[in-house]
Amino acid sequence: MRTRLPLFRRAFVDSWRSTLAWAAGLAAAAFLYLPLYPSIGGSEQMQEMINALPAEMTRALNYDQIASGPGYTQATLFGLIGFLLLSIATVAWGAAAVGGDEESGQLELTLAHGVRRVQVVLERALALLLRVLLLAALVFVIISLLNGPSQLDIDEGNLFGAVVLFAGLGLLSGTAALCLGAVTGRRTYGLAAGAAVAVLGYVFNAVGRQSPDVDWLLSLSPYHWAYGNSPVANGADWAAAGWLWGLSAALVAIAAVALDRRDVGA
Repeated sequence: MRTRLPLFRRAFVDSWRSTLAWAAGLAAAAFLYLPLYPSIGGSEQMQEMINALPAEMTRALNYDQIASGPGYTQATLFGLIGFLLLSIATVAWGAAAVGGDEESGQLELTLAHGVRRVQVVLERALALLLRVLLLAALVFVIISLLNGPSQLDIDEGNLFGAVVLFAGLGLLSGTAALCLGAVTGRRTYGLAAGAAVAVLGYVFNAVGRQSPDVDWLLSLSPYHWAYGNSPVANGADWAAAGWLWGLSAALVAIAAVALDRRDVGA
């Protein structure tokens, strides 16, 4: 009997160690940062420290909202360390999914077994999606557990929306890496594309928040699409979530078409 989704199963199983490692990193970040909020968040000392920082820095790091529990969670976990960890993970996975396999010669071996090229892209993308969803679900569970003890006062509905945006933002970087890897057959180019989405999105948000003269950069920033509404405090911008997830789907489709139409290993 033929195994269903064999490439998906193999890609997911082979990456369980890295998935576990990134899960541990996100969990460690949450348990390190969030329990600190009762001792520093909302205090006069914290507000004085924020006021002492350059206004440009507080806007760039979203520290202008750090005095509240939702704002603190948004700025420290979703907007900084969690964003960094998830982006690194997804870019690495996406770049290796097709481009990395082609560079190592594994892709030609896989295709020699009668596997369709479109199938390679779709099943590897599905494995990437599942890893992202598992990491996002872990973040949701941990924050929910720490919400009361850490006095964060986060609404569960807002938290769910923020996690959807968090996952969509990470997935966009990963699918960009997968797409360029499939288009070029090079893992390095995939890494560059995924990193560019994450880094430029963050930079455009930071710069765009500094002055009305450059706020047009915000419209080019996936980071701002996800977090410009401060979803942990105010709820998700579901239109922005649609853009993030929709663009990821489009990038996977482009990757599938590109790989299907070009020579492999050339």
